[in-house]
Amino acid sequence: MVEMNMLSVKDVADKLKMTEQNVRNIIRKGDIVACRIGKQWVISENDLESFVNSKRYVPDPDDHPRRNDSIPDFVALSFFSGAMGLDLGMEKAGIHALLACEFDKNCRRTISANRPDIALIGDIRKYTADQVMEMAKIPKDHEIDLIFGGPPCQAFSTAGNRKGFEDDRGNVFLTYINLILELRPRYVAIENVRGLLSAPYVIEGETRKGGALLHIIKCLSENGYALSFNLYNAANFGASQIRERVVILGSRDGKRPPYLTPTNSSDGSFGLPLWKTLGEALDGLPREGQHFVQFPEERLKYYRMLNQGQYWKNLPIEVQKEAMGKSYELPGGKTGFYRRLSFDKPSPTLVTTPTMPATDLCHPIEDRPLSVEEYRRIQGFPDDWIICGNIMDQYKQIGNAVPVPLGEAIGKTILNEFNGMPAKQFTGFRYSRYHDTDECTWLRRMFPEIVKNSLSQWQTTLDI
Repeated sequence: MVEMNMLSVKDVADKLKMTEQNVRNIIRKGDIVACRIGKQWVISENDLESFVNSKRYVPDPDDHPRRNDSIPDFVALSFFSGAMGLDLGMEKAGIHALLACEFDKNCRRTISANRPDIALIGDIRKYTADQVMEMAKIPKDHEIDLIFGGPPCQAFSTAGNRKGFEDDRGNVFLTYINLILELRPRYVAIENVRGLLSAPYVIEGETRKGGALLHIIKCLSENGYALSFNLYNAANFGASQIRERVVILGSRDGKRPPYLTPTNSSDGSFGLPLWKTLGEALDGLPREGQHFVQFPEERLKYYRMLNQGQYWKNLPIEVQKEAMGKSYELPGGKTGFYRRLSFDKPSPTLVTTPTMPATDLCHPIEDRPLSVEEYRRIQGFPDDWIICGNIMDQYKQIGNAVPVPLGEAIGKTILNEFNGMPAKQFTGFRYSRYHDTDECTWLRRMFPEIVKNSLSQWQTTLDI
């Protein structure tokens, strides 16, 4: 019989708002002290309290208003906040969001663990503009200076079905745009995947590639926002990672925002430092205490044949087809297969798991994938940034995040505009490896008839 001060797994699960299986997993990891009575685990109330008070446990937070009433000089709201990579970059630039909006339960726990005092809301579709203001404790007549966020990108990714606004996640994107137009912030920052540049949508009765982005910029431009956008490689802004993302900036005052100011270049051009390498990112990270998943043994035998910076084509000729199987006949370079990273180069784009065959992220010299701690360093998160959930949840949150240095570049550009300071621009700088990715060249290539006809009022806000 269990004593009064001892709790069963079910009792603990009810108190912590999690499944009994999750409680058992926590016990097996040793994060919570438990003992067996017969076939059942039991936990003392004191040990449960110690666990709850530690950083190892963050309860699922409810939506809640901001926990103080002060209003900063620059008022910002964050949406689709995720693990807060963009938010952290904004903070480094000097912008601190009063509210985070996030639906994913593990991301919400991450937000609560690291920034417990800001307002937290969930499904954006369930909040009106007035309710958002109320949760952020912003007076109704007070100006919002910036709304920023990266709506779910899977609907526009170059991998997958790319249903765009027909996908439920795409509809959330439109909800976000409508909320921006209701709240009327001075500035807008929207981050998304490269696939947004070509995602289809119906324009004047015809499904057109690029129609989704055209629809977004029309909505904002026709409501008075001057816009710029481009495809930016995060490595050009101090991230030790080659990661390309579309960033749309909007200004309500009718003045087109400048492009982001690069801090690094691939070859040292424009007098800028070289891209930061993986080795620089991981420098000083203790080898002990890292957490990572494992490659299956049938793949590890091939990794043991590779040195850092090599991939499947560097395997012995007679081994390549055996290693690749059916993928051997597929077109393309397949550079993500059996890929060992190099300390001397930036990391490739971090994905939501480092062990997918086509996007492997193997440590340069150890026979394992990158660890969660290495993921965190590469994305620019502080070592003490708490990422909640199990190991796969952590990989996913960090892999989906905006690199902190890219977020800082966005924040600095917005603040410079706000303070009337000219942004440093580098004429001819290649922001990414792709062509025609800024608002002017993209529109001329994708929708030449719009430029030719010069009939749309919103063209002037794009500086075409």
